[in-house]
Amino acid sequence: MDTQWNDVLREKGIIPPKKDVEMTEEDIVNMVENTIQQKSQKKGYSDMNIDELNENEDDIDEDDERMFEEYRRQRLAELKATQKKAIFGDVREISRDEYVDQVNKAGENIWVVLLVYKQSIPLCKLIEQYFHELSRKFPATKFLKSISSVCIPNYPDKNLPTIFIYQNGELKQQFVGPLVFGGMKLTKDELEWMLSDAGAIKTDLEERPRKETHDVLTSSLKSTNYDDDDDD
Repeated sequence: MDTQWNDVLREKGIIPPKKDVEMTEEDIVNMVENTIQQKSQKKGYSDMNIDELNENEDDIDEDDERMFEEYRRQRLAELKATQKKAIFGDVREISRDEYVDQVNKAGENIWVVLLVYKQSIPLCKLIEQYFHELSRKFPATKFLKSISSVCIPNYPDKNLPTIFIYQNGELKQQFVGPLVFGGMKLTKDELEWMLSDAGAIKTDLEERPRKETHDVLTSSLKSTNYDDDDDD
């Protein structure tokens, strides 16, 4: 027995045209319920967290498998991103013995920014202050500090402050000596830009905070007068 309701369902594409197939009322009811259930289920995947998706893995149809896996990949990526952002958020003092574990073995794709300093040098104190502020702003980056005589014996004071930037155990960038930083006129935004330009952080600054009046040369440890064998 056909009805006006069935005609509406045909217009919506929920059931086939009347001329194509003969269906009972029970067939129509089952088809409508299945259609509603499938649409509801597909919409629900986008609202599920990773645990809920894993719980529903055994209930998915073959047609939904690709979509289901895509949602699960998205949730895993979001979870990893959230966990990564919450790893650090402070500045840790390290000793020479901790150097390898804290720097070279920091973790896959983790950026490490190490300040080698001496407390009696004003510019070192200034950068140390900026480090605390930047570590809170960029908690996905590992900010470390170490006194020069502890970290690198016989390291000359003329090279302080020094910042080493590592990723995956490799030295990516180094800033050595007061000239690189512009002396005590250095601002937090300028330091943030330098670290971002090196890849250690992703700044939200839209342009370089101060125009450079001269080329700033990045010094190399090879040009210093200390024994390279003392460095880890």
